Amino acid sequence: DGDHLSMQAWCYWNKDDLSDMESIRSYIFNKINYIEFNSTLGKFVGYTKLGIYNADIFNKDTAQLQALKAEVETVCKPNVEGYYSVVLSKT
Repeated sequence: DGDHLSMQAWCYWNKDDLSDMESIRSYIFNKINYIEFNSTLGKFVGYTKLGIYNADIFNKDTAQLQALKAEVETVCKPNVEGYYSVVLSKT
């Protein structure tokens, strides 16, 4: 019973040099992905009425958008480079 809110952060890439790295943040309320930030798009996208409303508000905060886009370089790539050196290069 009750409500559940979660945020999932993902880093996606295909190329070994990580040049196509993408960061996705999904905000999920009661199992419904209602809003998402995509670093490639550089903005929030809403998937429900509330998500669309919030995306319009969040996309006006250019400082926050830049900080989230920067997570590709500050969070994703450093972590993946660590995994490459410890795990992925051994497989």
